[in-house]
Amino acid sequence: MHLVIPSASALSDAAVQALGTLSLPNLDRLLARWAPVEDASTADLSDADEYALSLPHERVLARLRGWPVQDGLLPFAAEAARGAGFAPATGSGWGLLTPAHWHVGRDQVNLVDPATLELDEPEARTLHATLAPLFEDLGWAWHWAGPIGRNVDLWLNDHPGVMQVRRLQSEVQMLLYVHPLNDAREARGAMSVNSFWLSGTGPTQPAERALPADVVVDERLRAPLMGDDWSTWAEAWHALDAGPLRELADAPAASRLTLAGERHARTWQPAEQPWWKRLLGGRGAQSHAVLEAL
Repeated sequence: MHLVIPSASALSDAAVQALGTLSLPNLDRLLARWAPVEDASTADLSDADEYALSLPHERVLARLRGWPVQDGLLPFAAEAARGAGFAPATGSGWGLLTPAHWHVGRDQVNLVDPATLELDEPEARTLHATLAPLFEDLGWAWHWAGPIGRNVDLWLNDHPGVMQVRRLQSEVQMLLYVHPLNDAREARGAMSVNSFWLSGTGPTQPAERALPADVVVDERLRAPLMGDDWSTWAEAWHALDAGPLRELADAPAASRLTLAGERHARTWQPAEQPWWKRLLGGRGAQSHAVLEAL
């Protein structure tokens, strides 16, 4: 098994404080006995920073599929379209559009977790029909896929492609500001839908470039990290350590572990230990130091 754990660490002061509360004996045991992987499968996966468009674990999953690893051009949307029954042609460009609520503050714009909107299917279909003309007029094909907390300023730069998306976001905001759907949502105390987020963009890859069957992606840390809920994040880490990581530490020699933070992803695999390390009980990298470096 190759276990991939996204959102394993973050850079905020609150995240660093939460890291200090973690007790992860099975991860410590695994890191003491395993060695970092340094081969072609991990090349160019740790050369980005926290402002990259593609997250470290996304770059890992792209490499495992055999996709070209280009920041912001990893076609997860095309893959999702294929899974939803569409037939995206190789090389065609797709994007996943997610309805969102942007909280506009004095110094920054925050994207609230889209899941908290709790859109039902009739609301989502109303949004789909309302927004379709804006995108179709620009030559975008528009498909219905299904109903669907961080500062986003740094990802909204002045690249020509980004500027087109920003213009669309402004038009969507104006269109939805007076829409009856939002009037009804606000009347019952729900957040308005006032923007969208575009993700998963990139040229469609051949269908046979699928994720290997032995790869398991455990995303239980993502939601609490994105919501700055560090107590829940720590609880999820402890559950990971007591479950999948305990099992992985006793797994066969062909197993791997990838931990991904906001900047880097690193992979470990079982390694033969020198006699002196076995004599000392397998002292190795401690989980706190490893996680802080991601």
